[in-house]
Amino acid sequence: MIWQVFDLPGADVRLAQFCDEADAAHWFARLHGEIPWERHRLRIFGREVDSPRLSCWIGDAEAVYTYSGSRFAPHTWTPALTELREALAAHAGGHCNSVLANLYRDGRDSMGWHSDDEPELGPKSAILSLSFGGVRRFRLSHRCDPHLRLELDLPSGSLLRMAGTTQRHYRHDLPKTARSVAARINLTFRTIHASPGARSIA
Repeated sequence: MIWQVFDLPGADVRLAQFCDEADAAHWFARLHGEIPWERHRLRIFGREVDSPRLSCWIGDAEAVYTYSGSRFAPHTWTPALTELREALAAHAGGHCNSVLANLYRDGRDSMGWHSDDEPELGPKSAILSLSFGGVRRFRLSHRCDPHLRLELDLPSGSLLRMAGTTQRHYRHDLPKTARSVAARINLTFRTIHASPGARSIA
């Protein structure tokens, strides 16, 4: 893969084309059928609300993850996700033990500003983000300097890599759109580091 590297202070952000449009459609169909999609509950400003997308946390048994006040024990790897994990390890470097799968059904599904900076990810986490299906706008913004921004339309089959101190200095989102857009599946592969005394939950 050929990486496009973006010049952002304090960040390591790169974009590449993982597969062509036909292969992306193949992956979308497999993932859509294999993954047990759920509507997660998030805690925002002290109250619980439904996540504005469908999701599923998948990984090795020890990859228990805490996000927005909730703990998630991973579902087991599906055949398609296992194949994609092996392909990423071979071509993008690193072996991830988990993936957050997200399904954006139309332009009304979205994700607000946040950073993937939970303690389980470590101080310099690497996030490998695969997109299949409809093209959506991805935005990255510095926490302190609003002039340091990046906006990308992520095509089907694209791979976005965020590593180093990106999550410490930047937030990202996927805004709603009034445009008619096809459903999109996004997979964010990552490595969870178990904290001392952590245990899996059912």
